[in-house]
Amino acid sequence: MSNIHSFAADYSEAREKFLSAARIAGATHHRYDNPTKGPRGEALSTDVARLGPEDASKIVMTISSTHGVEGYCGSGFQVDWLTSVGAAGLPKDTAAVMVHAINPYGFAWTRRVTEEGNDLNRNYVDHSKPYPVNEGYLDIADHLIPKDLGEATIKACEAKLAEYRKKVGDIAYFRAVSGGQYSHADSMFFGGGGASWSNRTLHAIADKFLKGRSDVAVIDFHTGLGPYGYGEPITHYDIDTPASRRVRAFWGESVTESKRGQTASQARDGLGHYGLLRVLPEPETRLTMCTLEYGTFDRESGQRAFRADHWLHKYGDPLGKEAGPIRAAMRRQFYPDTDDWKEAVLFRGHQVVRQAIAGVQRTL
Repeated sequence: MSNIHSFAADYSEAREKFLSAARIAGATHHRYDNPTKGPRGEALSTDVARLGPEDASKIVMTISSTHGVEGYCGSGFQVDWLTSVGAAGLPKDTAAVMVHAINPYGFAWTRRVTEEGNDLNRNYVDHSKPYPVNEGYLDIADHLIPKDLGEATIKACEAKLAEYRKKVGDIAYFRAVSGGQYSHADSMFFGGGGASWSNRTLHAIADKFLKGRSDVAVIDFHTGLGPYGYGEPITHYDIDTPASRRVRAFWGESVTESKRGQTASQARDGLGHYGLLRVLPEPETRLTMCTLEYGTFDRESGQRAFRADHWLHKYGDPLGKEAGPIRAAMRRQFYPDTDDWKEAVLFRGHQVVRQAIAGVQRTL
């Protein structure tokens, strides 16, 4: 029986609940210490709980908090799975790897970005090559993060953004805003000038737990896009490849493929999906991955929350009196703290993970 009390009030409580659930489930624990501190000076880390045979050839991995504040969702599921399913839900030759708070800084500070200011899901590019250019972002960057949040300034910025959106259309507009950019380091959706700590940590986890395994399924928990409470499995494989066919076999017709234009997500470069594909190539490892994206509130309110958060860390005082309302808006946008939303998260999360566990058994 799922339990909405698996969700936490903040990063520290989430970590405490996760470690407790891992101990009760009999999981082995591995910790990766982040070099920064939380807003109360608390230590930050990514924690990994592993269940199942050491030599298992099949691995199902879940990831929480790629986008920091979105970690409430994935953490709540991971705690619930460890306490309600655990090793009893694993067939032979199968292990579960739970990656808790891959971006602990963002989780603790109620931000989407890492301590370097990176959008982690735009940071998994090949940093040895020239960065992709987002021409649309260059046109609107100055209107996204103004120097003050006064009513007149915001009104003027919104008018400019509306004008641009009308000119290029919704798809091009959202691609410009959220597709990822590598030119404005202190602005939204910045992919980074190098591999962030969280990026390097995920690669270390992949080296330790995933390399050399025949079948790996990865579910990366996110929030903020789509209908309220619905969990959409999104993938980014090339059309009609073995991997594209696998995601359909795993998750059925509810899975959406970005290469088919089926999802609202406009991310194109630097996704964790691509980062893992580079280090877990077929045919040695069959990687079947989805982003499980839960809807919350409309994109426009999300953009307002991003704007205020970036303004706070660029022009304001992250520990000052203006920080409280801004963090509260970010938390609400990406974690609707209601029983019905939590129940929806758990129901869909268990379904998608159960399907992944069944899927790796069938992949021959």
